[in-house]
Amino acid sequence: MIQLEGNEFSLWSSYVYAVTRISLAANKGYLVETRLASLLRETGSTSYQQLLDRVVADTSGVLKRKVIGAITTNETSFFRDSTPFDLLRHKILPELVDARGRQFGKGQPIVLRIWSAACSTGQEVYSTAIVCKETLVDMNRFDVRILGTDISNQVIAQASYGKYTRLEIDRGLTPAQMSSYFQADGSDFRVRDPIRSMTTFRTMNLLEPLSFPTKFDIVFCRNVAIYFNETDKRRLFDSLARVIASDGALIIGSTETLTGICPRFAAKRYLRSVFYQLLPGTA
Repeated sequence: MIQLEGNEFSLWSSYVYAVTRISLAANKGYLVETRLASLLRETGSTSYQQLLDRVVADTSGVLKRKVIGAITTNETSFFRDSTPFDLLRHKILPELVDARGRQFGKGQPIVLRIWSAACSTGQEVYSTAIVCKETLVDMNRFDVRILGTDISNQVIAQASYGKYTRLEIDRGLTPAQMSSYFQADGSDFRVRDPIRSMTTFRTMNLLEPLSFPTKFDIVFCRNVAIYFNETDKRRLFDSLARVIASDGALIIGSTETLTGICPRFAAKRYLRSVFYQLLPGTA
């Protein structure tokens, strides 16, 4: 396998930061080598310097998108780390439904807007939709829309299509959920239309200015900021604070914290779980 030489890692880390805001530590040379090896072969490049030159020179942006897809971490599964979904089912959704029920007039559907930032291939989005379906039961009383975004076009395309292998389906779903919410598609499985109709997907860089028509009641941003430097972490969560409803909930990774990062959020504890809400007056 071709290896990085000279200042190639430095050049690549600068490029990756420029297009994704992911900060590669000095010991991550192996990550560049392993994740870009196939693109190296595909382009016929004989060095990582030559590959970078070709990526930068490609005005179509195709190679840039392939680099983003290769570098970004897309490890995920249905109901990954069950704690956030238990929190959603037993704490956040019931309280939001009560609050929104008082806001909307009698006979009007209760509107809930949910965002899964860095959704990868969509498992988090569809897991959230399943929890909503099982918790809210009578969906005719609700207008639920779940947005999934990611910086990689490749994973967004797969997420939007909603098709998964048997191995992917087996990771996190119960047999009852597989039967209720998925249908066979050859040797694979596709999300059934009632669940897919609750979702929308689009490509997005979280560190670019965020603009949405309405604020979100729930935002998942799990295991994203761990790849950012301190400055970009602050930018990210400050931006999220602007798009979350005053009584909305932010769910981050189980090993993450906003302490010292964004003082606009306060940690809320429920059993063994932690989520964040805006402090009064900061919405």
